[in-house]
Amino acid sequence: MRLVSLILLAVLSGALSGCFPVVAIGMGAGVVMSQDRRTGGAFVEDEGIELKALDRIAKQYPANVHAIVTSFNRNVLISGEVPSEAVKSEIGKLVYGIENVRNVNNELVIAGMSSVTQRSSDSLITSDVKLRFLKDHRFSAEHIKVVTESGTVFLMGIVKRAEAAASTEIASTTGGVMRVIKLFEYLD
Repeated sequence: MRLVSLILLAVLSGALSGCFPVVAIGMGAGVVMSQDRRTGGAFVEDEGIELKALDRIAKQYPANVHAIVTSFNRNVLISGEVPSEAVKSEIGKLVYGIENVRNVNNELVIAGMSSVTQRSSDSLITSDVKLRFLKDHRFSAEHIKVVTESGTVFLMGIVKRAEAAASTEIASTTGGVMRVIKLFEYLD
């Protein structure tokens, strides 16, 4: 039963691309924005950055590239797999050239494209981390965006240092997690 629940949550969370409060609360973007520490403008800009980046990448590299773009407070994470260092570098430049982007964390790896099995495993890890965040009462789960790629968990958000430490501890002790990379902005 637990596996079925995790698979369902993984599918829903993957379809919603990191909008965890929508899954947890069952409401729309207004709830997401009310729980978010970003300004409403930054929230909207992040959505635009992600869409523009994915469009540019797809036009430039229609095959052999698996790139995920996540923007949080105009700080962008690019994760996935590319065939060469040159492609990795070019994708980083494409994304950095988008209006309103403040910083790019290019975490693309030079490798063949990940399998459906690997991507499903990553979705389950993300779901498990988010569920464990919900059970912990040291911070609000809505303040941290979780992205998992090939067993590496990326944590993004605007947080206090104690929240960063707690979320990192939880993520790093979650089954299947190989490493955790913190991409936080700190309030203190």
